Formats: sequence, structure tokens, C-alpha cells
Amino acid sequence: MSERDILPPGSSVPRTPLDSPAPASLPPEKLLSQPVALMQLIVFSTIGLVMFFVPFTIGEKSTILFDHGATYLVTQQHSLAVFLLFLLMIYGVGRPIYDGSWRKNITNMILTAFKIIGLALAVMYVSDMAPAIIMEKDMLPFLFEKLALPVGMIVPIGALILAFLLGFGLLEMFGVLMQPIMKPIWKTPGSSAIDAVASFVGSYSIGLLITNRVFLQNQYSVREAIIIATGFSTVSAAFMVIVAKTLGLMEFWNLFFWSTLIITFIVTAITARIPPIRGFDDSVERLDLDNQQGNRLAAAYHLGLATSRRATDLKQIMWSNFRDGLTMAAAIVPSIIAVGLTGLLLAKYTPVFDALGLLLYPFTWITGMPEPLEAAKGMSAGLAEMFLPALLLTEAEVLTRYVAGVVSISSVLFFSAMIPCVLATEIPLSVPKMVIIWFERVVLSILIAAPFGHLAIYLGWIS
Repeated sequence: MSERDILPPGSSVPRTPLDSPAPASLPPEKLLSQPVALMQLIVFSTIGLVMFFVPFTIGEKSTILFDHGATYLVTQQHSLAVFLLFLLMIYGVGRPIYDGSWRKNITNMILTAFKIIGLALAVMYVSDMAPAIIMEKDMLPFLFEKLALPVGMIVPIGALILAFLLGFGLLEMFGVLMQPIMKPIWKTPGSSAIDAVASFVGSYSIGLLITNRVFLQNQYSVREAIIIATGFSTVSAAFMVIVAKTLGLMEFWNLFFWSTLIITFIVTAITARIPPIRGFDDSVERLDLDNQQGNRLAAAYHLGLATSRRATDLKQIMWSNFRDGLTMAAAIVPSIIAVGLTGLLLAKYTPVFDALGLLLYPFTWITGMPEPLEAAKGMSAGLAEMFLPALLLTEAEVLTRYVAGVVSISSVLFFSAMIPCVLATEIPLSVPKMVIIWFERVVLSILIAAPFGHLAIYLGWIS
């Protein structure tokens, strides 16, 4: 099994057996020397870790560095940010029409329609021509100013910074070190560790693309592919920043990020063992890479170094990640406006989410959340769009906001983007079963996140 067999074109993430070095994709004379590659691995990985996980105080605001940059664009260069956002949305709307992908299937048609509606709503907002019912401050103005603008700026910048975490060997080292625990805990092969981490810190679309490619190569069983697609392919760390900002949790960014990651993976370990996922076929014939002998730490080091030796074109690596971020932002921002407004209108003027929230109410009540019925209703809206719980509960108590943030990420599945992406793959998973998995994940996330939130508040980690 080679990296060419598994990875999508342009990807820089290799995957190899534990006891063999990664096959070179460049002639030996074009690879970086080992000392230079080691220095590159250390320096660039450190830059990525610092940019993503170390808060800095600038102008009395404490947050991670790239969030400072995006905030500067949105607040200090507002006109420029709006102009760039419209360029993104026009590209997002025009691309499926230009390449004809809008008529590929009914899902693409619906998503393209939502993108067009989202662009039209944005034009109506900036020209002050929208109906009064959607111009209330918690409707279209909130979606545009507090969600669409930050998403449009943060996702491309975040994708650029992610290049330092994904492109120089750190991810591969972590994947090898994770191999011994993947099968017993998550029921997936050890090699899926790279998929899991790439999906979490990268993007669900890239993660699903990799998972589908590996599944078609007969390296994942149906059950394993579904576990990875519905359990690890969550929104990226850049989107997590948007959720945390909306809910006022950036002051506790590291606690929010790491607890959400752990809770997401705990929930995945549980859903892998219960219906409907448990009932899917788990048979597959493949080379067993999980029982390789040798020094795992050394193998991780050599694989990380081999990846760094291949990373000879810094400009191309940065541009590839930035381009992916632009493409993702362009595709999702107009959808967020359209689907988000639909969800907000349904939440405010119809009983749709009230009824769905009643199913979650016992769990928000038993975990001692303030105003448990309102919390349940807000979290139920995440089925339509993962941002809606954050939008609907932004004024709630800090415990509710924390749990809503965790649920937004750990539920994984939502109709505005993730579910259509899964349907576009060859993974045999129906919409009804995805809805059941979504409900299981939300319930489990509440049952785990709420007690932890109580503990964090008691210990002063969250105030």
C-alpha cells in the first residue's frame, strides 16, 4: 500500500507500514538533507502549534494569533473584509454553475440553490433592502456580521496556518504513535489515526475525501469507513474558533479545544459499539499493519522526518492549503447565511426545534443545565446547521454555552454541509441512519460535556 494508492491528488500526507520508511515521491537528489529536514520539522511544527494553541494578549484581548489577524480584518478593515467576502461568495456560487457540478445530483442542486439564496440575502443586507422580519438584529445582521464575515476571514487564514501542522511531518508522527490504541478503542485500523487527526485539525471535506478513497481501495470495512466518516470528520479547528468566539469562550480556548477533541473521540468510541453502526459489515481483506514490530517512537520519528524531507516547496505547500481554505470558505459562507437564516426563522416562528428539543430535554435536565428546555431546543437546531446552537444560545449561562460549543463540534453530522458530503461518497450510509447517529452523538456529548463543565466551573477553569 503506497501513498499514491491512498491519498487524493495534491495531498502531502503519506501513510506507510510501521517498519518501513515512506516511499520517496521525489528523486533522492531532490530530497532535503536530514539535518535540514529535522530543523524544518521542528521549526515549522512549533510555529503551527504556537499559532493555534498559544494565546497572546493584544489590545487587552487574549486569543490565538491568527484570530487576532482575522479580527483586525473584520473590525478595523470592515469594508475590505466585506469586499473579500463577496468575492468568496461569488466564487462559491459561480463554481458549481461553471463546472456543471450543480446538476450532478439532487443534493448538489439543493446546495447550489442555498448558495444562490445566501448570496442574494447578503446583497439585500448590505443594500438595506431586506424585509424587516429578517433585518432584526438577531437575524440577518447577526448572521452576516458575526458569522459570515469571521468565517470568511478565519477559514482561509486558518488553512494557511494549518500548513505548518499538516505539511512537515508532525501529523504523521502523531499518527504512528496513535496506532496501538485505534483498534481497541475506536474499532478502526491503526493507519486511520492519520485520517482522524487530519479530519479534526484540517477539514471534514478533505477527511471524507481521504476516507472514501481508502474505502474504495478496500482498506476499510464498511463499518470502519462509517465510524471514521461520522466520528472523526468534524469541522476544522478554524471553525472551532468561530464557535468559541460566538459563544464567548475564546478566553478558555485551550480548555474548549482539547476537551472538545477528547469528548468527540469518546463519543465516537461509544457509537462504534452501538446500533446502527454496530450492525454494519466489518469484513475486509487487507494487509495487517497493526502488528508491526519495532521501536514505535523511532518509527514515528523516521516517518515524520521522511515527510519533512519531501516538503521542499514551501510556497506550494502554503498555497495548496490556502487555496483549499478559500474553496471551503467560498462554498460554505453563502450556505451558512441561507441555511442559518432558515434555521433561525424556524426556531423563532415554528415549533420544529421545540419538538426535536423535547427529545433532548431529559438529558439537559438530568445533567443540571440552566434552563434545560431552552438548551435542548438550541442544541437540537444543530441538525440543520452546526453553528445554530452557538447562534441560539449565545446569551445563555456559561455552562450551557460550553456544552453547546462541544455539541456543535462533536455531533459531526448536519444537513447544511456534512450530510450531503457523506451522501456524495461511496460509503453506504442513509439519511435516516445519519439522523439516528446524530441524535446518539448529541445525547452522549451532553452527558459527558455537562458534568465536565460543572467540574471546570467548580475548579475555576471556566468563569
